[in-house]
Amino acid sequence: MGPLSAAAQPELPYQSIPEVPQSFTPATTVARLIDGLGFRYYWATEGLRSDDLIFRPSEEARTTDETLTHILSLCFNASKVIGIEAKVVDLNELDFEAKRKLTLETLMAASTLLKKNPNINLEDLNLLAGSREFPFWYIINGHLSDALTHVGQVVSFRRTSGNPIRKGVSVFEGIARE
Repeated sequence: MGPLSAAAQPELPYQSIPEVPQSFTPATTVARLIDGLGFRYYWATEGLRSDDLIFRPSEEARTTDETLTHILSLCFNASKVIGIEAKVVDLNELDFEAKRKLTLETLMAASTLLKKNPNINLEDLNLLAGSREFPFWYIINGHLSDALTHVGQVVSFRRTSGNPIRKGVSVFEGIARE
């Protein structure tokens, strides 16, 4: 089956990684981590086919589409701690294109907010999980690191299902060569 992305689709964030922030602070460092995640996610999901979305490497594993839902959930939760209010939606009801767009826009909003407030005190941003409160560190080693891991799974899944990411994508440089 062909790619699900439509040629007339509006441009989404993270086709290339944004310029580095003007200042080097804890907030801009986290923003750059988010930008790296956004760039990797963009190219991991660009040109996914319906066959790719239903692929699962084993019966116990999530499908690619279920993995994308989990990534969106992680991004929503991390962004909420940063100050971005997620839209109230049933993530399982979103189609691939809506999920992809919402994930990329959520990551861009979080990164932009951090860059606009480079001196924000991340120690004041805590994650509420049930009745427990966790310091911002847990967003880094939890949500953001987990999202990066799952983006890597999407890359692996699509390679296994016969649709590897486009050649010329450099995650180091944050560019996609023609």
